[in-house]
Amino acid sequence: MSLDHDPAQTPGNDTLGQKIDAANQTALERMTSARPVLKSVAIARDVIPALQERRLLHAGPPIDWPRMSGPMRGAVIGAAIFEGWAKDAESAEAMAKSGEIDFAPCHHHQTVGPMAGVTSPSMAVYVVENETHGNLAYSNLNEGYGKVLRYGAYSSEVLDRLRWMNQTMAPLVRKALESSGGLDVRTLLAEALHMGDEGHNRNKAGSLLMLKALAPGLTASGAEPADISETLAFIGDTALSVLNPVMAACKAMADVAHGIEHCTLVSTMARNGTDFGIRISGLGDRWFTAPAATPDGLYFTGFSADDANPDIGDSTITETAGIGAFAMAAAPAIVSFVSGSPQDALHSTLEMYEITVGEHPHFTIPPLDFRGSPVGIDVRKVVELGITPRVNTGIAHREAGIGQVGAGLVRPPMEIFEQALTAFAELHDIG
Repeated sequence: MSLDHDPAQTPGNDTLGQKIDAANQTALERMTSARPVLKSVAIARDVIPALQERRLLHAGPPIDWPRMSGPMRGAVIGAAIFEGWAKDAESAEAMAKSGEIDFAPCHHHQTVGPMAGVTSPSMAVYVVENETHGNLAYSNLNEGYGKVLRYGAYSSEVLDRLRWMNQTMAPLVRKALESSGGLDVRTLLAEALHMGDEGHNRNKAGSLLMLKALAPGLTASGAEPADISETLAFIGDTALSVLNPVMAACKAMADVAHGIEHCTLVSTMARNGTDFGIRISGLGDRWFTAPAATPDGLYFTGFSADDANPDIGDSTITETAGIGAFAMAAAPAIVSFVSGSPQDALHSTLEMYEITVGEHPHFTIPPLDFRGSPVGIDVRKVVELGITPRVNTGIAHREAGIGQVGAGLVRPPMEIFEQALTAFAELHDIG
């Protein structure tokens, strides 16, 4: 199978290879020119039309209750209780089993969510606008580490925290954002990469930059001093606070590179805890899936690889947009969290240049002489070179209700890239 230039094609007409190269450059330019700005915080049902009645959005490719993993089921149970649809875990599970709850991927509705990614109608979501192209993207709010809904925990402590975030934190952050005109996430990311972040699992600098940007508006909001203080402390103490708006920003970047005829770039990578799925720009909304692998990483005290669920979450949108594991060379300290050595972090980024079509003009890496991060995963290069994208990720317990047990590294299965390339060849009649 060859998707390169065809010299026998009629002179004057572009060959398929030329069309692919041109389409890929168009997608790359759209993605890298995107300027995502965090504009506001809203209630999900007010900005995501699909979130009506008893519907939940989830991370990864489509999946239904019988195939859901433990952490995904736990997040569904917690969301059903949070919404008031069910009074306890047993009744929530019965509703899900009976089909009373409808499920749809976040990615189908301009949304992304870390880990289980479960987003319900009443939840607060960040609203990100790509000011270059005008499209919007959404993500829920980050709860922090450990025993949290996105990792499948649903205890009263977890739900109380979500209610506080919805009722106290979200309105204050909305006021702060709207009073300032928004937060330029592309600029924040560019600075954070120069401060030791990579944008996926290490966001310590980015979260503090977010806190710095929000603090004046929060303190001038006129809210109760105790609420302001608690909100400032929560954002400052949560090293992943900025991850969710970063994910929405990356979704806004990647979406404008999707749906381009002849384009072989990956516009979506996502996992639901059972399957790892990708979508290719020139192949529409079709998913290519295979079983998700279990990350190799470091575990919290008392847990081991035996407790781990297969990879889960929409957070691979960061790698899709050229950060995360693709920018690990900027964040050597991340290896203390996901395992490996600083040299491994450097090698991770260098390897990803092999399977991408460009370098991000705004996301530059100091240890590589400010070279732009690798961006634009080309399914042709992945299959030809036998190199799959790198991902760094959190690790969820395989059982519902427990939460995060570690963090590590993983790769998508090669099979999904082979499926996609075969489908592209069939679409364009390549034998």
